Amino acid sequence: MTEQRITATYEIETAFPLDQAAATMAGEQSTGTFVRVPGETDELREAHAARVEAIEEFGDVAAPSLPGSGLPKDGGDGRRRRARVVLSWPLSNMGPSLPNLLATIAGNLSELKAFSGLKLTDIVLPPAFLDRYQGPQFGVEGTRRLTGVYDRPIVGTIIKPSVGLSPDATAEQVRVLVEAGVDFIKDDELQADGPHCPFDARIAAVMRVINDHADRTGRKVMYAANLTGDVDEMLARHDHVVANGGTCIMASMNSIGLPAMKQLRAHSRLPIHGHRNGWGMLGRSPALGMSFIAYQKLWRLAGIDHTHVNGIDNKFCEPNDSVIASARECLTPMFDPPHQGCEIIPVFSSGQSVRQAAPTYAALGSVDCMFAAGGGIMAHPGGPAAGVRALRQAWDAAIAGAAVEEAAKDSPELKAALGAFGG
Repeated sequence: MTEQRITATYEIETAFPLDQAAATMAGEQSTGTFVRVPGETDELREAHAARVEAIEEFGDVAAPSLPGSGLPKDGGDGRRRRARVVLSWPLSNMGPSLPNLLATIAGNLSELKAFSGLKLTDIVLPPAFLDRYQGPQFGVEGTRRLTGVYDRPIVGTIIKPSVGLSPDATAEQVRVLVEAGVDFIKDDELQADGPHCPFDARIAAVMRVINDHADRTGRKVMYAANLTGDVDEMLARHDHVVANGGTCIMASMNSIGLPAMKQLRAHSRLPIHGHRNGWGMLGRSPALGMSFIAYQKLWRLAGIDHTHVNGIDNKFCEPNDSVIASARECLTPMFDPPHQGCEIIPVFSSGQSVRQAAPTYAALGSVDCMFAAGGGIMAHPGGPAAGVRALRQAWDAAIAGAAVEEAAKDSPELKAALGAFGG
């Protein structure tokens, strides 16, 4: 029986011959060192050495993209090439372990002197990982069931100011938002358990508002409580959210790490809103780090149900095609049938308003997403309720294939929003 293998794809930049550069990557991340050593038998190399599966040359660059790179001993041919390299490893090298997978596919590669650029762009994992990792518990279907929102995006927003509000002040802002008709509210990633707004007090105050509203209307707004902390703190905070009737928790993925997320997922009875803050350190450089395509697969397996992908024409540096590629990947199965797909909800955010509904729908081709707006709701001239209605009207028009300006003729909230958020 053929052993399952892990495949990783990279974009590299090097002054070394491409075959030599790829072999250096494979050796560094499996059996090799800079010289052959006792014990590194042909049999061992055959069983455990990483394989170079493909090399595709892209062209040359005029100067190194990163400092500290070197040249071949003979000085090279004066060219610095860009290429795509695909490597693979037998599963037995590390087993179905996300932390050790990360050490294998990333590890020391970015520090190798042979490279002036090296970025992980994708990974393909064997289904053996599903035997150990549970993946998302709720995903798209479960989140829709808990919010009661179908056939359109889940409209969300974020508590602002990010920090400084007391538990009662936070609850008052939540009251305004739930009465405005929003579907989803999340804490800011900066607000977890500060002395001015302790987690337990904040959740108790906020959930009183949400539960009272649900009792009156039959509609329970989902609130993602930021429980980021040490593992024991997060598990206790999860239980506090459940005890108060909450329906979602949030954790900063890069702050807690994959093993902590796995433990939180195993304990959780609620959807996990995975916040990717800090991802720019991994993804922003075209010459270093990893793509979101690869990154989100690790966290999906660890158990998140939603994650941010920025948004069309967002306030950050990410271009629109990258945003949409990230969102599509969240909705793409990771494994072939009959294995589970691990699809999660992409969350569009960062300076979003009615202006981005149509281009987002046109590019994504799906309503399976969250569309989170802060100022796009709170700064509406008619108030937050009009802001929520305007966003829904904009999405209704997009889904129907109608121009937003045409739809605004019969929708005063949408017309006001277009005027307020023009340009």
